[in-house]
Amino acid sequence: MALLLGLTWLGGCASIPEGAISKPVVELRDIQVVGLGFQAQTFLLTFDVSNPNPFPLPLTNIKYGLKLDGQLFASGETPCDMSIPAGGAADFAISVELDLLSTAPQLLTLMRDGNRSAIPYELKGEFGVDVPLVPTLKYRTNGSIRLD
Repeated sequence: MALLLGLTWLGGCASIPEGAISKPVVELRDIQVVGLGFQAQTFLLTFDVSNPNPFPLPLTNIKYGLKLDGQLFASGETPCDMSIPAGGAADFAISVELDLLSTAPQLLTLMRDGNRSAIPYELKGEFGVDVPLVPTLKYRTNGSIRLD
């Protein structure tokens, strides 16, 4: 009877409340230049993500925004087909192509300064999760990274 009442209650809800599931922790691990061209540069952003929940999180998409030293470096959304294990961690990488003409001065300064000291970053976004009734899970992280 309790199970039936629980299922009836869940069926009446549009989604599980946002605070009922712990948010994943996301950190920027690495930024690599993987392509150079006259008009654009391609970067590979690598992230570590940990799942504090007692159940796996199957991800369907990732929205992200990355600021380096207070300046927007990259943002977007990409489909994703991975699962973060319960109480575990995983990593993922996103390829980003930037217009060299509009970002060249900022990139040159960041690369020069990033070799000498750590560059502060701010990362925020959300994960689409393939679990019934679970809303998107937002994340926000501040840290610093050295650029090679």
